[in-house]
Amino acid sequence: MRLSNIPLLRPWAALSLATLIGLSSGADTDQWKTLKPQANAIRELLSLDGTWNFALPQSREIEEDQGWTSVIPPKLQIPVPASYNDIFTDPAIRNNVGWAYYQRHAIVPQTWSEGRYYVRFDSVTHEAKVYVNDEEVGGHVGGYTPFEVDLTDLVSPGEQFRLTVAVNNILTWQTIPPGEVVTNEAGKLRQDYNHDFYNYAGIARSVSLYSVPDVHVSDVTVTTENDDEGNEGTVNYSVETSGSNDTQARVTLIDEDGNEVAEASELEGSLNVSPVNLWQPGAAYLYTLRVELLSDDTVVDTYDLPVGVRSVRVEGNQFLINGKPFYFTGFGKHEDSPVRGKGYDPAYMIHDFELMKWMGANSFRTSHYPYAEEVMEYADRHGIVVIDEVAAVGLNLGISAGLRGDEPPKTFTEDKVNNETQKTHAQALRELIHRDKNHASVVSWCVTNEPASAEDGAREYFQPLVELTRELDPTRPVTFTNVMGATVDKCLISDLFDFLSLNRYYGWYVQTGDLESAEVAMEEELLQWVDEYDKPIIMSEYGADTLAGLHAVDEVLWSEEYQTNLLRMSHKVFDSIDSIVGEHVWNFADFQTPHTGVNRVDGNKKGVFTRERRPKAAAHELKRRWLDEGFPKLGNGTSGA
Repeated sequence: MRLSNIPLLRPWAALSLATLIGLSSGADTDQWKTLKPQANAIRELLSLDGTWNFALPQSREIEEDQGWTSVIPPKLQIPVPASYNDIFTDPAIRNNVGWAYYQRHAIVPQTWSEGRYYVRFDSVTHEAKVYVNDEEVGGHVGGYTPFEVDLTDLVSPGEQFRLTVAVNNILTWQTIPPGEVVTNEAGKLRQDYNHDFYNYAGIARSVSLYSVPDVHVSDVTVTTENDDEGNEGTVNYSVETSGSNDTQARVTLIDEDGNEVAEASELEGSLNVSPVNLWQPGAAYLYTLRVELLSDDTVVDTYDLPVGVRSVRVEGNQFLINGKPFYFTGFGKHEDSPVRGKGYDPAYMIHDFELMKWMGANSFRTSHYPYAEEVMEYADRHGIVVIDEVAAVGLNLGISAGLRGDEPPKTFTEDKVNNETQKTHAQALRELIHRDKNHASVVSWCVTNEPASAEDGAREYFQPLVELTRELDPTRPVTFTNVMGATVDKCLISDLFDFLSLNRYYGWYVQTGDLESAEVAMEEELLQWVDEYDKPIIMSEYGADTLAGLHAVDEVLWSEEYQTNLLRMSHKVFDSIDSIVGEHVWNFADFQTPHTGVNRVDGNKKGVFTRERRPKAAAHELKRRWLDEGFPKLGNGTSGA
């Protein structure tokens, strides 16, 4: 299908829902349809994390370079998982635009002589091509979701092979997030983009080899139901298998004490639990759904899936979890840390969760991309509520233009955000929902962050994507985060969503330094949203940049006191409006941003913690608010984590 043949409609024609459901971006493969591997009595799992050899290609076009056809010497070595940008001291690597090579040798265990085996990448930012010895064997487009390559017919058991991954960090108008490569005055390539976080690249999450039997579980989908009293629960499940059409099954639900509480013998069905232990915010309970495939009463494959029984719905201006109103306290966050960049680090992950627990935060948004699967699993285990966001940030040319004082260009055009972008966006949603559909902690899908929702073309672009999201998962509410300027009288898409998420910076980007005027303006706008929509409203971003250690008697911008006073002002407004059902401060911790503008000094400083996770005064202010027994918004049957 050639998009150039589609007639334009204000200013281009959106693809239909049916078309989006059937389309995928990148290679025409299902390598992204991967169930997270696990080790058990039948399956084996080997980590390929560690030190890999690293090199930049000699040519911008790797098809000319052919760097995977030879051994890359250990002159430069790189840790996996980690972004490569901050590891080395060479600016050519940090500022690289285009491809980079990762390489190591691996061995398929000799014992894997039966069944199938795969190499799985939890994420490669933003595009990957995978080579076994001299042959290209797979790849993936999209930097935050997993993919795998079947090695069974490529490498024999006991054989060592050379594994090379070519990693591309280029963003275009047809990627998610979008960007543009330009040539500067010196003739060098520069990557421009509209989102306000650094374009870290590399193998940011784990790589593994794993084996499965010929007949195996290839996917599991779970949804849950429960009565509002919490007495009875239902686990609806569907199992997909590979390798046989006449598979027998045994599906068992096991409680945390190891007791079997329900059993079935079909690949699709429902398991009833009475009494049920519900998954609650701040009080997680996880059952284990064990799927066993049988041949003549012999178990040929088994897979365990943690399951939390809970319900989520929106009614009027309330967000309900297990039938009770829930109030979100927490943050927009980033996967960002010194040296590692966006590389997954379990120490940082657990420490971040402990800091959220310390201050009473019960939730976060995965701004602005899917986080590592381990983060979602930890949230499941510890009762943290998650709004799960796809990497659709930067779909708004007016933001950066406004900061420069330029006339804002149009976003939705043939040569900017167009039908190809929409297809990529649809695939990103498809992959996110496939990966995270079974996580009890995930209570909503966020389709995009701060798009140009007041521009012509916004509705044509987003309506099919919202419909696709609901088609893929009808059990969770859908939202997007609305940017300042797309006010209630201008936004063209807010009616499409189940609840409103507003990013507002009163007292910082507007009414700068004047908190009295900021309070009046914020309350006035929020009441307009309440009057227009009978929907819950989450304040999905608010805050101020702060230089840790800068103190002032007066309300001085960038001081810790000003950040704290701005939060207090905002909370006063939130507490006065019943439809406000959550507050996510921007941001949890300071994070790195592009080095191409003067409006950031070593990153975004809106964190209530520094990048090294040292608390600013604002963190203590939030702790006092969120753990106060008199906190009015938590007097509705819910509590902090």
